[in-house]
Amino acid sequence: MKKVLIISYYWPPSGGIGVHRCLKFVKYLQDYGWEPIVYAPENAQYPYFDETNYKHIPENITILKRKIFEPFNLFKKLSGRKKTDQANPVYVRDRKLSKIDKFAIWIRGNFFIPDARCFWIKPSLRYLKKYIKENPVDAIFTDGPPHTNTEIGRRLSQDTGIPWLMDFQDPWTQVDYYDMLKIGKRANKKHHKLEQLAFKTAKKTTIVSPTWKKDLEKIGAKNVDVIVWGYDEDDFKHKTPEHDRDFSIVHAGQLGYDRRPDVFIKLLGDIKKENPEFGQNLKLKFAGIVDYAIVEMIKNSGLEDNFVPLGNISRPQAIELTQKAHVLLLPLNIADNAKGRIPGKLFENMKAMRPILCLGPTDSDVAAIITETNTGKAFEYDDYQNQKEYLLNIYQNFKSGKNTIQAKNLEQYTNRNLTEILAGFLDQLV
Repeated sequence: MKKVLIISYYWPPSGGIGVHRCLKFVKYLQDYGWEPIVYAPENAQYPYFDETNYKHIPENITILKRKIFEPFNLFKKLSGRKKTDQANPVYVRDRKLSKIDKFAIWIRGNFFIPDARCFWIKPSLRYLKKYIKENPVDAIFTDGPPHTNTEIGRRLSQDTGIPWLMDFQDPWTQVDYYDMLKIGKRANKKHHKLEQLAFKTAKKTTIVSPTWKKDLEKIGAKNVDVIVWGYDEDDFKHKTPEHDRDFSIVHAGQLGYDRRPDVFIKLLGDIKKENPEFGQNLKLKFAGIVDYAIVEMIKNSGLEDNFVPLGNISRPQAIELTQKAHVLLLPLNIADNAKGRIPGKLFENMKAMRPILCLGPTDSDVAAIITETNTGKAFEYDDYQNQKEYLLNIYQNFKSGKNTIQAKNLEQYTNRNLTEILAGFLDQLV
């Protein structure tokens, strides 16, 4: 069996969606002739933890771990946050940004390149070159961000001659939050230089959406293909739970200020005023970190009594939550590259067989997928009337006890089938 070294910052006990790309590839790669050897940090400062992810790790695989230094606790101390605070002000805020917050974001964007995990690069290279010399591998796979992973893979491939497959969950300099980091000219030049070196070194590049594939090719990436996120059939083997008795609108995952559903929240408040029965039935169930400004919108729209903030929950709990929902809210980032943004949770939402209400460009990759699979509908953020009509139609189905989803063509999006595609790409490298 051929061997692939997988370099990933996110690994159990990490929670959140980021861990599942590499974890599910590792889970199924041996079925397609590749033995994964995982390299991950030993003491990473993950935003949150989920012990249930350990069950997806295959038995008897090699997992290598080395310590990593991360400056996040120093940032929390400087900004007056507790060590246990989970909000990252670059993406989601627990309060209005202070001058210290803004300064810390500027420091992160201009001095920690490619990202705040950069101190892991040199010790990882020393360790992995020694390991590979004694334990040869056939290919290297990295998943970024963090693009510290990407930089480790690039240098390791250059130093050893081992072919490297570079995978992107998000782009590098084209990512929507790149501008939020307040990157100056010097740092911007260095980011682009490293990115171009990565393009030249990687024998193969994969990314999560067709639009982002084209965007990468426009700036010089070669041999690029798409592997979307997908869902794991094992996560849905339990008995499907009964739907909520309340008319539940569910979002599971981080909800940052760059995905503010202003119009949608307003129309919920309007419908509640117009129809008191709707207000009695409505529950907004949001799991994960929610930006403080979105919570304020909910309160200002008269929906405080309808809001159920669940905080961070385990993945099995999140999947059960989506299966019991009556509407699955899926807001895309409000950004120039939103057309290519395919959240990992999309595929689990699809498999949950509940109506998806997507907010974002109606010509996006997500819109195409949910249309193809008959799992929901996409609306522009400001499309008040059509969002309202769609929602009220689902509400009428809720009152009559109807299931409004007859999904189709989902099998292509299983993690097992997507891992087979990855294995094929790895085969091409060797």
